[in-house]
Amino acid sequence: MELNLHPLATKCYVSGREFAEGERVVCYLVREADGLTGRRDVLESEAANMQAPAEIFCRWVISYKPRKAGENADRNLKMTAENLFVTLADPTNPPDETNTPLLQFLALMLERKKILKPRGKTPEGARNIFEHARSHQMYEIPVGDLNAEFFVKIQGQLDVLVGAPKKKAEEPKASPANVDVASGPEATPAS
Repeated sequence: MELNLHPLATKCYVSGREFAEGERVVCYLVREADGLTGRRDVLESEAANMQAPAEIFCRWVISYKPRKAGENADRNLKMTAENLFVTLADPTNPPDETNTPLLQFLALMLERKKILKPRGKTPEGARNIFEHARSHQMYEIPVGDLNAEFFVKIQGQLDVLVGAPKKKAEEPKASPANVDVASGPEATPAS
């Protein structure tokens, strides 16, 4: 599953100041008041000053690295579900409740693909422990009830990440039975 995200901005969304290498940047995947989805990249020190969007789907923190000359930015636009999970579940990122449903869904999906291996629960039973198959990194994800309500809640985030399902085109209505559908200038109603 590939996700299309905008690349990391070079300037802070709040102040407009250029990011410097090594600065901590908070990245938000949001739905704006006009209904459009987007990405906001904000210096961690200025995140409190950001005007709240209509909805925040998820957030993560990264250390800014400028793009190298000649680097293919389009290649970096594609992010796999695995990369998104690893980014959001990174223990160095502060926990964020808005990410929890998406993390639970990604963990379920990646477990089914054998990218994550379940390793039990924390002693208090509040978090599931998963091991990343390739890196052997352990991740703790809050336990959740994956019921119908959960999937309705997560649907908006999934629509943003992978696109809403295309609606089926309405089927044309059948022609009345008493009309001859022959082509040509002599077509007349049937008797």
